[in-house]
Amino acid sequence: MTEKSNPVTGWIAALSVYRDPRILAITLLGFSSGVPLLLTGSILQAWLTQENVDLTSIGLFSLVGLPYTLKFLWAPLIDNIQIPVLSRYLGRRRSWLILLQFLLIAATFVLGFSDPKNHLLSVAVAALVVAFASASYDIIVDAFRIEICDEKNMAAGAATYVYGYRVAMWLTGFSSFIVADFFGWLAAYMVMAGFILIGTVTVLFTREPVPESRLQGDIGHAAGRGYGAWLKSSISDPFVDFMSRRGWLVILLFTVLYKFGDSLAGAMTNAFYIQTGFTLIEIAEIVKTLGTFAIFGGLFLGGWLLAASTMYRALWVCGLFQMVSNLMFAALANIGPDLRFLALAIGVENVASGMGTAVFVAYLSSLCNISYTATQYALLTSLMAVARTVLVSPAGWLVAHVGWFEFFILTTAAALPGLALLWWLSRTQPMEQKNGAT
Repeated sequence: MTEKSNPVTGWIAALSVYRDPRILAITLLGFSSGVPLLLTGSILQAWLTQENVDLTSIGLFSLVGLPYTLKFLWAPLIDNIQIPVLSRYLGRRRSWLILLQFLLIAATFVLGFSDPKNHLLSVAVAALVVAFASASYDIIVDAFRIEICDEKNMAAGAATYVYGYRVAMWLTGFSSFIVADFFGWLAAYMVMAGFILIGTVTVLFTREPVPESRLQGDIGHAAGRGYGAWLKSSISDPFVDFMSRRGWLVILLFTVLYKFGDSLAGAMTNAFYIQTGFTLIEIAEIVKTLGTFAIFGGLFLGGWLLAASTMYRALWVCGLFQMVSNLMFAALANIGPDLRFLALAIGVENVASGMGTAVFVAYLSSLCNISYTATQYALLTSLMAVARTVLVSPAGWLVAHVGWFEFFILTTAAALPGLALLWWLSRTQPMEQKNGAT
């Protein structure tokens, strides 16, 4: 039996995908991308609470997160505009990464120097700028990640990006409170701004993924052919290009439904734990701690699975695993507050969710035309986020009318439409290996 035909050797060889220097770069960029998220969320809420800001105002601060949902609106501009001077020396993607990193650092400093007690509006403006810069940075990091990966390391890149992102969220959430307790909130925000520099160093040591000859529609060419043509190529062409592919509506529907059952169950799990009889300490120790490690394990396995298999096979394995994992919660609903079974259910569900996330992000990435990477990926992820939020909104109503056991049976069934669409896509939409990464 040759090495190529030996399945065990193939799976072992597939692990080498995590030694790829591109994967390390993606991990570090994911870290720098995850740092700003909590700075305008839970960390800012804690600061405002300590400053005795009224709860109504604190609640309204959740609106500063809108740029993360609406980022597809300005993604075409970021995808096509080249920054004068910087683009010449760093390339289109790296120049945007550097510019947005420094904007993020500057905005974080401004937010840290703000005075919530006396100038709440200025705090809101600074937080909005941080969120806008962060959402814009996510657009470019996603494009950069997709363009330096090929089909085999796409899921590994997606997995390690999420690794970096989640580690950053954990580190900023943990360390900011400690630094603030000893040195104040200004020091905490300065330290968080420093974490973003990890991404800056990474960019300087990573090469531009897209050769300049492949760029389309940059603003430098606009002067020669008219801004109307440039706007067409920048804004309408990415969407027209996506809609020109056969079955694009089914693809969009699959994007919404593939993880619907998983999302529907996740919308009510915290309420389920509490009503089942678990204490907050038990939830923190098992759900949050064990769950985080299980997700990391799932992300790793998802990247490994795709490196050793094909996209559709990986989607099938993860989709079925996600569906079956919901039955663990149905069983827990019957068993009651058993800590061992809770740990087992959390482990299985989070591994399945992590695997599904890694492979699904890789699938969405593979759908993007390399000429419009940032725009098309921003569209897909924005659509997925908005639709998922809307579709899971009746979850509480379902629980109230059918009970926990029946609810988790329904969440298992909710995975079936996505799998049906996967069956159709796997028969009619063959996956082609992504080119452009070396």
